[in-house]
Amino acid sequence: MLSIMLFLIGFGMSIIGFMYIILYLNYLSVGYSFFEYIKLIFTRLECLLSLVGLVIIYNVIIKER
Repeated sequence: MLSIMLFLIGFGMSIIGFMYIILYLNYLSVGYSFFEYIKLIFTRLECLLSLVGLVIIYNVIIKER
């Protein structure tokens, strides 16, 4: 039961993080360069949620094997 809950938490965190990454793509049309966009993604906490969520999902899946 705990592993299912951790999986769902990780899934939610990764969805939120990737949603913000997609939303921040609008900065490219405003005039940001691609490297400035990448720098923005790695400095924003809500974008880093995607990586944290993927790590949680990975750990839950590996633990279940």
